[in-house]
Amino acid sequence: MKSTEVEVDVILPTAQRPVVKVEQQQPRVSDADRATRSALIWAVVWLVVGTTVGEYLGIKFLQPDIDTIPWLSFGRLRPVHTNMVFWGWASLALIAVAHIVVPQQCGVRPQSGKALRWITGLISTTVGVGSVVLALGINNSGGEYREYVWPVMIPFAAAILLSLRTLWSYVKARTTSTIPVTAWYILSAHIFLLTIVTVAYVPLWQGGIGETIVQGYYMHQGVGMWFMMSMLGIYYAVIPQATGGRILSQRLSLVAFWTQIVCYTVIGTHHFVFSAIPWWLQMTALVGSIGMIIPVLAGTINLAVAFRTRQHWHPSAVLFLLSLVFYVTGSLQGTLEAFEYANLVWHFTDYTVAHSHLTMYGIITVGLFGTIVLYAPRRWTTRERTILTTLAVGGLLLYAVPLMVGGTLRGLSWLEGRPFMESVTLMMPFWTWRAIGGTAMWIAHIYVFVIVLRRYRHA
Repeated sequence: MKSTEVEVDVILPTAQRPVVKVEQQQPRVSDADRATRSALIWAVVWLVVGTTVGEYLGIKFLQPDIDTIPWLSFGRLRPVHTNMVFWGWASLALIAVAHIVVPQQCGVRPQSGKALRWITGLISTTVGVGSVVLALGINNSGGEYREYVWPVMIPFAAAILLSLRTLWSYVKARTTSTIPVTAWYILSAHIFLLTIVTVAYVPLWQGGIGETIVQGYYMHQGVGMWFMMSMLGIYYAVIPQATGGRILSQRLSLVAFWTQIVCYTVIGTHHFVFSAIPWWLQMTALVGSIGMIIPVLAGTINLAVAFRTRQHWHPSAVLFLLSLVFYVTGSLQGTLEAFEYANLVWHFTDYTVAHSHLTMYGIITVGLFGTIVLYAPRRWTTRERTILTTLAVGGLLLYAVPLMVGGTLRGLSWLEGRPFMESVTLMMPFWTWRAIGGTAMWIAHIYVFVIVLRRYRHA
């Protein structure tokens, strides 16, 4: 089979080859390796810049009159922060890691890094231009996580198409008898993302209540069918490598895969309970949210066995374990929030902000930190890993737990009919903890950036 992207070489996938400690593997640095490292560096750059914006927003909760400059207003900077960390950090990093684990699991060696360099450039173009445009006050009518206007999203869509094409070339050239579960998840995530973005930006069904339905579909599918599916696929490659353990069952992983597709794709409207959306659609979302218990528990049990049967313990394993813990707890929390009374109390409060950070940060960012530690050219020390974990995870808990408590109290005060400004005063101490936790996470990101530059420069 001809391929300009890969050179076939027999490499048994993780489930079949003898366990080899990661620190003993010393592959030569290929052009593909250099492209992957460049992509990860750019992803971390966007993480640092995006969370610097987030740090400033956290301060504005305590000092709302700190500035009077229009492009520094909360309404403009908030989408700059969310889109930069969504697309610039998490998406680019997930794609970079995907271009490591998919060929690895398929038993092929990528030689050319040209495609990944184009992907890095296209995504960075979208994020850079999009951030400037948002700061100028130009947006896509304020739809959450789709604030970039459609011309800005064209390079991003091209990057996803190119990534899908490249990853598919690895699957076609595989030396394994079946398609690895890692590839199932990651390629499906790419296909879903292209579908989601198309639905979100085509104007045909965006009138009236249809826009709200599309918004619920888009923002939840973006999280669940792009970020989460990609991370789950990465789990099945990296957790066995970091621990030397074995997943419980390949079949169970496919049960989790298909039940997630069935259940997660219908739950977007659980964000709009008691709205003008048809009641049957709201109830469909609730049923799908309850059904999500199946893939979450199936995937968690499957991957937890790899930790129990571990043969070694790479420094990255702690981060993967914490990410998996956030996966099961954050996902079950999402199911709980879908119920009517819980939605009534929590929906418009800071509890939702806490939930989004426990999932997007706890699952995706902490898991990606694990991959950075795992695939670093030079092994991270236990001390370096501990500092990162303490700052990132400790900061996340200091951020999220107070917001969950404060959000609950705030929602209950609204149900009691208390004045809105009373709930603002109530939240001030919780917002202080939000700023403290956010600062710890921000320091962790700078720490990662410094170490990544140091590792790659001397590799």
